[in-house]
Amino acid sequence: MINHIVRTRRSADDFPQSEHLAYKLAQLATDAVEVPADTTEMIINRVIDNASVSAASVIRRPVTTARSQAVAHPGKPGSQVFGVPGSYSPEWAAWANGVAVRELDFHDTFLAAEYSHPGDNIPPLVAVAQHKGVSGADLIRGLATAYEVQIDLVRSISLHKHKIDHVAHLGPSVAAGLGTMLGLDGETIYQAIGQALHLTTATRQSRKGQISSWKAFAPAYAGKVAIEAVDRAMRGEGAPAPIWEGEDGVIAWLLDGPDGEYIVPLPDLGEPKRAILDSYTKEHSAEYQSQAPIDLARRMRAHIPHIDDIESIVLHTSNHTHVVIGTGSNDPQKFDPAASRETLDHSVMYIFAVALQDGAWDHVKSYAPERASRPDTVALWNKVSTVEDPEWTRRYHSEDPNEKAFGARAVITMRDGSVISDELAVADAHPLGARPFAREQYVAKFTGLAAGVVAAPEQQRFLDVAAGLADVPAGGLDALNVAVEPAVLNAAPVIGEGIF
Repeated sequence: MINHIVRTRRSADDFPQSEHLAYKLAQLATDAVEVPADTTEMIINRVIDNASVSAASVIRRPVTTARSQAVAHPGKPGSQVFGVPGSYSPEWAAWANGVAVRELDFHDTFLAAEYSHPGDNIPPLVAVAQHKGVSGADLIRGLATAYEVQIDLVRSISLHKHKIDHVAHLGPSVAAGLGTMLGLDGETIYQAIGQALHLTTATRQSRKGQISSWKAFAPAYAGKVAIEAVDRAMRGEGAPAPIWEGEDGVIAWLLDGPDGEYIVPLPDLGEPKRAILDSYTKEHSAEYQSQAPIDLARRMRAHIPHIDDIESIVLHTSNHTHVVIGTGSNDPQKFDPAASRETLDHSVMYIFAVALQDGAWDHVKSYAPERASRPDTVALWNKVSTVEDPEWTRRYHSEDPNEKAFGARAVITMRDGSVISDELAVADAHPLGARPFAREQYVAKFTGLAAGVVAAPEQQRFLDVAAGLADVPAGGLDALNVAVEPAVLNAAPVIGEGIF
């Protein structure tokens, strides 16, 4: 890896295009290095993972809304919309499929200076791959680039520090990945990256207070924008430049300001793109930093004779967990039994309370309104608080994968004054956890979530196609779409008429 210094430059500075971060990302995208076998394996795992969570979310209202918008835009040759027949315009197929993937907060994650769900790159690349008739091997190459770009940006450039939503790293990564997959030249990719970043910077209010369905739409929108940016760049249209470093650019006015400086690590030319191997998926449908607390609550439950006798629960954790999904957020909505699913998903107090009571976590039952409003749950929920522990914050930001942690120490005080405490650094499903996810677990997640949604023969057909993704010939990627049982789709909510 090579560390690149990225900082604001005045318009009058001598700052050649070859030094722009967008240019360096474009060069990375044009580097035709071979994809390692373990990277290919993990890309296939994440394609399966995305199908899993899409099956589980297929008739939720935001997903149904996005699908109804997409099917109003037929396309030729077109792309596939998850669960339904027909061919649709690629940017709209990416939109619908991106919402399906993101709706339940249940797919892969990478956390460092910024947060990310790099599996959000998959829907736009698959949609364009289907429309353009590329091969499975080309799709894999594009996804290796997309994961590399997003994860390397997430390693080094914090957006949330300035209340900018994390999808601002996703637009450039999708554009770069599409460039690799389609074999575009560096100049075209450079312009597409600039356009995609310029149009995907938005505030973090989508993840604050009363969180709405936009949390699911945000990454889908970034993917759609990136597809359109690549299309314009292919037609010869340019972007604001330098987009990150310009005097009135992203760093100067949205991030650390004119004096800000970042060190962005990128693979050298000829170096394999392996960043996907540093990411991890979720066993539970909840914000990633609640994965380890859920497993911790399940473990501690056996040591608490009577949960009703709990006086207080304090989760000692990282600054990020404390201020984003903990009491440090100062969001009263995180204690509201009538809050949206998206809000409860970002309340570690609610999540820990329910996991402690139930000894399990379910993507539907754990968020049901009647579950959230249960009096004993509300009482326990309000006894949970978080505090920042500098050591957990340090481990959260550690660059040593053996030390990096997203967990917490739980201190449970009983009414009689006794204290029960335990801690867990990483989720059970994490590569360093008690039960790391490998192909077997990804397949089990798919078959479990697809049960009753996708017929068993169709499940197996999809899994066979995904496993052989590297050998899918040009024009054969429509086979990645999964047919949903008509009776399931018929149970989707009725969506009102819009413009389309």
